[in-house]
Amino acid sequence: MTDLAILFEHPAWFVPLFAALDRRGVDYARVRPDGHWNPADRTPPAPVVFNRIAMSSFLRADEHPIFHAQALLDHWQRAGARVVNGADTLAIDASKARQLSLIASLGLAIPETRVVHRAADVVPAAQTLGFPLVVKANIGGSGAGIIKFDSLDELRAAVADGGLPSSVDGVLLVQEYVPVRGGAITRIETLDRRYLYAIDVAGGGAFDLCPADACVVPGSGIKMAAVEPTAELRSAAEAIARAVGLDVGGVEVMIDDRDGVARFYDINALSNFVAKPLDVLGWDPHDRLVDYLVDEIEKAR
Repeated sequence: MTDLAILFEHPAWFVPLFAALDRRGVDYARVRPDGHWNPADRTPPAPVVFNRIAMSSFLRADEHPIFHAQALLDHWQRAGARVVNGADTLAIDASKARQLSLIASLGLAIPETRVVHRAADVVPAAQTLGFPLVVKANIGGSGAGIIKFDSLDELRAAVADGGLPSSVDGVLLVQEYVPVRGGAITRIETLDRRYLYAIDVAGGGAFDLCPADACVVPGSGIKMAAVEPTAELRSAAEAIARAVGLDVGGVEVMIDDRDGVARFYDINALSNFVAKPLDVLGWDPHDRLVDYLVDEIEKAR
């Protein structure tokens, strides 16, 4: 049995992680969430399993692994494996509604939001908010499943014409459109529930603000810069990570230009770190991640 198994779906995003593991001589296996598994088999693929399943996987295959992976990771945990970003964390990652509820329970501000599971409830939900607003898929990825509406008539027409976004779990969020101060959101990355680094990400008003290598293509308009968030924002991100059980991942926050309030709105357990980290940060966070994984392997022995 190898020391570490990495469960992943995207074909390119984890090349930097694999390279960092190879440099350190870590014994690991690359595991895809395909094929079949036996619920009576109590043998995990490794003492430590690292979950790297992306919520955007549904964009690459209709037969996506999101819910399958939740069951599989839970199975391996029951079999005794230490799962980094385990089944419970994946379940939160797969629900923006649960993320917002958790964030609000910590006393942190979120965008005003209503959660529905029927198209018929979208207009009544919107009538409790103002315009413009957005309708979001509960499970999204790289900005997928977000549509902005500027008026009630526009929204009603979309409901009538079947023009709402769809979510693979059938749940939608109706949410106020927050004007972001400076046009950039802040993504705060954590490792082992502690602050790792932060970047400002600006996308020219687009919802696709993914900072991973595979998301940054010529002409995308995505701009990134390293920043030092305030102590309050760092503390808030760490509190969210602790509440989620987030071993590695990002928390996204935006400053509301209307009132200056920091509104947290997304938890991303898949964090693949920033593109070109040496250029943006001056160091490679994959090295810190490998340090963490090596420590977890030692604990599991």
